Amino acid sequence: MADEPVTHTGTLLHFVEGTVVHAGPHLHQNTHPLHTHSFFEIALVTGGQGVHHSLAGRQQLEVGDVILLRPGVWHQYDECRALQVYNCCFSADLVQRELAWTREDPLLGYLLWTGPFSAQRRGMLTTRLDSDTFKEGLEHLEELRKLRRQSLSRHRGDLVGWLSLYLSCLARTVAQHDDLGEQTHPAVLDAMRMMEADPARQWTLTDLAQVLHLAPGYLVRLFKSATGLPPMAYLSRHRVELAADRLLHTDLPISRIGESVGWPDQNYFARRFKSHYGLSASAYRQRFNTRKLSPSVR
Repeated sequence: MADEPVTHTGTLLHFVEGTVVHAGPHLHQNTHPLHTHSFFEIALVTGGQGVHHSLAGRQQLEVGDVILLRPGVWHQYDECRALQVYNCCFSADLVQRELAWTREDPLLGYLLWTGPFSAQRRGMLTTRLDSDTFKEGLEHLEELRKLRRQSLSRHRGDLVGWLSLYLSCLARTVAQHDDLGEQTHPAVLDAMRMMEADPARQWTLTDLAQVLHLAPGYLVRLFKSATGLPPMAYLSRHRVELAADRLLHTDLPISRIGESVGWPDQNYFARRFKSHYGLSASAYRQRFNTRKLSPSVR
């Protein structure tokens, strides 16, 4: 792996080429400015004091607090006094490939796939570890950190293994505080995969239920039981994440990005995006993307 696995372009943090997982401690004094990421991030508070600021509001941080952020979510740290945070970052591609199985696990599926979208969390999930789980989590993070400079081709399995162990101990804690149901119904998993595979399709509940050979009302009940959201709301969350990624990593005009994720009506796209991220698509791009863009794509 590279010496500096995480770099930044303005206020966007992203992996250097060849990095899929990174873990390491960070010390924040005063303020760590507003930023977003192109990867998943899990921040574990290990010492000091500070305030976490995000679209969810302001949270006073204590040792043992955990903050999981899906790609595209923005946040910052304020009023930091020797705030120590152990970050674990991993790519969205890794979640879609090597960790795709987690979607079918009741605890890990909730931690990574459905929990951050439920209860208006807008891509974030927070919890607090007890002393034993805190110690266990640090041990897994240290093993990940030791792999930082190892060859990805030779140690990919080790990275995925230690990351899975870390995620598992976090998921068990989340399950103690959130009312999780039984294993997700296969029809819900199929629906999620189909919508994610073709987000630009003009999906309707009736069409989706028909493909799955289920009554629409029954599909809604299954989906809400598993994710806290009806299917079309879950699709909206997926679409805004895709839109955020394309705002930051492409030069496509905003109207074209809306079309590409399934919202050809620019006004509707604007409302959905701002509802999720608290910023308009143009403000999001301007704040977090420092590439020189022509006025036509802003």
